[in-house]
Amino acid sequence: MQNIDGMIINNEITPDRLKSSVGEDAAFHACVHKIRSASGFSFVMVRTGRYIIQTVHDAKMCGKGLDKLKEGMYIELCGTVKEEPRSELGVEIVLKDFTLISRPAAEMPLHVSDNALGCSLDTSLAHRTAALRHPKERAVFRISEGVVNAFRELMQENAFTEIHTPRITSYPTEGIKGAFPMKYFGDDAFLSQSPQLYKQICIAFFDRVFEVGHAFCAEKHNSARHLNEFISLDLEMGYAKSISDIMSTQTAVIKYIIAYLNEHYSYELALLSASLPEVTSIPSVTFYEALDILKKPHEQVDLDPTDDVKISEYAKKEYGSEFLFITHFPAVKRPFYIADSTDDPALTESFDLLFRGMEIASGGQRIHTYAEQLAKLERSGIDSEELEWFLSSLKYGMPPHGGFGMGLERFVMKLLDLENIRQASLFPRDMHHLIP
Repeated sequence: MQNIDGMIINNEITPDRLKSSVGEDAAFHACVHKIRSASGFSFVMVRTGRYIIQTVHDAKMCGKGLDKLKEGMYIELCGTVKEEPRSELGVEIVLKDFTLISRPAAEMPLHVSDNALGCSLDTSLAHRTAALRHPKERAVFRISEGVVNAFRELMQENAFTEIHTPRITSYPTEGIKGAFPMKYFGDDAFLSQSPQLYKQICIAFFDRVFEVGHAFCAEKHNSARHLNEFISLDLEMGYAKSISDIMSTQTAVIKYIIAYLNEHYSYELALLSASLPEVTSIPSVTFYEALDILKKPHEQVDLDPTDDVKISEYAKKEYGSEFLFITHFPAVKRPFYIADSTDDPALTESFDLLFRGMEIASGGQRIHTYAEQLAKLERSGIDSEELEWFLSSLKYGMPPHGGFGMGLERFVMKLLDLENIRQASLFPRDMHHLIP
């Protein structure tokens, strides 16, 4: 019998670790990223899970010849750490030895060692398992990681409980038009469009909740801003007195994420030449104020993507902000769980958050009384019996509450000024992509 002790082997090499080891030997695993020959020696750039590290192969110092190395090989290497201000990390490693761990069976279909991938998005998606090896391609998803880490950290610091709601549901929360239908042991079911109704239910026993999870939209979009499967950062908070409380929380989340990325992801931000916005506060205008700014008629009941771009340009010029809240949308365009405005029942206590010309989040105050929710369902022509499982939470009592959902891919897309949302999705799902 063998007893297994609990231990995670951590061989991660970091710039700080290397800089503190100048003059000493370092050993770690990596992939040969690029080989560049010079006079009497060669630079061997190796790729770890996060960094590109410069190593130097000199036949006088290394016991194995360069002919043994090839781009794409995975190796275990050791060498002496040396200061080198001209290298990206400020240090380089003079190779002493290396051991082959794994070799590729075929040539790479893309130039992953070049400064830019140099191919179309379609080609990148067709060869995703190769494309994501490019340092700039994968850096996008390190930024995504940072956004999620920051969101989760802030939520936990403020007594939000993390929940995990079903991805198979009996009711299309955001409307049948955008739902993926499926059969569930003979019953009709849908892939979840959002965790909305479940996170509202959870307010009754957790007060405030958050979730990071996948959501699905079946609308047949083929644009640069839509996916059929995306990741949503959701929160719901009890005892919210108005949408101002929720918008204030949304602003705090944005500020925290940006500060977190600047502190923990400077390597990726520099690699991507990303310019993060400075945020102290976020301006807000009502839906009808936005229509007036755009010189649009008040008969319009929603903003289209072109409107989002134009009103964002106005906010940048007039308020110096790359973010803008649009509030109090017409009730006809908002879901059944959004509270109507007390000032005008034709409007709702809702908001969208625009960033650099695109809606990245949507939220609002929810209906929290049983009678009011029943009445709105009836006005909306929705059968309340189908939602009894949700309505029971209101029937047994619920505090005032509200929240928002923020699309991870859209946020990252605009943070990094990417041209297409698919660039911010690890393995995008849309009308034309089901693999890999």
